[in-house]
Amino acid sequence: MGVKEAQRMADEKKLDLVKISPNANPPVCKLLDYGKYRYEMQKKEKEAKKKQKVTEIKEIRLSPSIEGHDLQVKANNAAKFLKAGDKVKVSLRFKGREKDYTDKGVLVMNRFAEFVGDVCAVEKKPELEGRNMTMVLAPKN
Repeated sequence: MGVKEAQRMADEKKLDLVKISPNANPPVCKLLDYGKYRYEMQKKEKEAKKKQKVTEIKEIRLSPSIEGHDLQVKANNAAKFLKAGDKVKVSLRFKGREKDYTDKGVLVMNRFAEFVGDVCAVEKKPELEGRNMTMVLAPKN
């Protein structure tokens, strides 16, 4: 059908002539109420946005001289975050002479990873960056 004829039909029915796929040969057009079409598309986008989950990164701070029970409590909090679908960044700060005992920090991080091992996977292994050691945990699928 010609463009002029299609436009005449759209005017008669008081609708808009909308190109659905302009790159096709010949281009495909449709007669519809463009305002209503745009409204429905915006509504679909809003629904899709509501359903998507944004992952956050929660942080848990440790120290190299943390006691076992305190470590367990922090691991339980991390497990809650992981079950909710968030990632967890575990950071350990060395103060003063603690910097000389980074191996102790690695042990603490590994123990922490063992406590939450059933609900997470280690995304980034413990790494020393200056005075901080960080590790990132992601939820298991």
